[in-house]
Amino acid sequence: MAGPLVGVRVVDMTSILMGPYAAQLLGDMGADVIKVEAPVGDMVRDLGPMQHPRMGALYLHVNRSKRGLVLDLKQPAGLEAIKKLLATADVLLYNVRPQAMARLGLGYDVVQKINPRLLYVGTFGFGQEGPYAAKPAFDDLIQGAIGLPSLIKQAGADVPRYVPSNIVDRTVGLYAVTSLCAALFHREKTGFGQKIDIPMFETMISHLLSDHIGGQTFDPPNGPPGYPRLLASERRPYKTADGFVCAVIYSDKQWASFFKAIGRSEIFENDPRFLNLTVRTQHINDLQALAAKIFLERTTNAWLELLDQADIPTMPLHTLETIFDDPHLKAVNMFEWVEHPTEGRIRRVAVPTTWTDSQPSPSRNAPGLGEHSAEILKELGYSDADIATLIAQGVTLTAKSKAGA
Repeated sequence: MAGPLVGVRVVDMTSILMGPYAAQLLGDMGADVIKVEAPVGDMVRDLGPMQHPRMGALYLHVNRSKRGLVLDLKQPAGLEAIKKLLATADVLLYNVRPQAMARLGLGYDVVQKINPRLLYVGTFGFGQEGPYAAKPAFDDLIQGAIGLPSLIKQAGADVPRYVPSNIVDRTVGLYAVTSLCAALFHREKTGFGQKIDIPMFETMISHLLSDHIGGQTFDPPNGPPGYPRLLASERRPYKTADGFVCAVIYSDKQWASFFKAIGRSEIFENDPRFLNLTVRTQHINDLQALAAKIFLERTTNAWLELLDQADIPTMPLHTLETIFDDPHLKAVNMFEWVEHPTEGRIRRVAVPTTWTDSQPSPSRNAPGLGEHSAEILKELGYSDADIATLIAQGVTLTAKSKAGA
């Protein structure tokens, strides 16, 4: 089955993680994604472990379902080539600051004239109307700017800490994909493309404050910001007699079932702190601390069995090593072994969604630097001699020229 975006061409002028992740999702959905790199290549290529230089593990997992094209856009011939490519494209996705795109000669005013149907989509740090407009941004910086490390300390950490995941890059990348797909639908109705800015800071403020705006919702404020349940220091996996277990005891029914399952229904029935969700939220840290003491009384497997029987949401606490042995993930084939033409047998994380028609699926392995340069340039009308000239000038790099070098 063909993916839902077959026929859509995406020029991926992004690097590192946020933009490449978004472009990979579009490629998995069938789009013809062309990753454009400078001759030095995307720096994430060098993040190990790796089998061969410039093919690091992280690169492999955010650049599949793409073709690779090398162009030096600082040279006139490279700029001419990218403009020819944009004339054939549906989407330009970039993640440098707009000022840098303008300096390259690829500002929206220029590109829109080349292709009025093009969607010009930028993912960068900050909205262009504020004083931070020209500031650089990285995942850690935006985590700090929205207050995530402070929230982690407020929830019990010894010092402010970043979330150990590129949560900003991944979230903003997903937001870019949803925005872009909606824009494609809009273009089908109007016939015209448009410029879309997706700033990391504002996107993540929207993401975070929908949980934590709290009493600041109202004028005047009727309480502090922050969702107490998420900030409770006891909100963590419960330690058991021999390990840990993850459980969410949240609703009236779940708390009643929990105490009934352990033979202590009187606690739920007589303690006024369990009266309703509003009251429990006010005392959530104390109630979770009480539950934490109870969880010490049984083994992890005993709790998993008991809580499943009581219809209380529960899961084992995995590590990065044990996750690959999860029986559910094995059953749904979440991890696939595929042969990469240069890197050998590699593990690939599958597309997580299931479609009755037009199922998304990885279409290509992550490309080597310049792997498809000659192929794409020929599609744009360049002859073998033209490509040889571009190689000699250092404008492009192909798999063949790299091997020759």
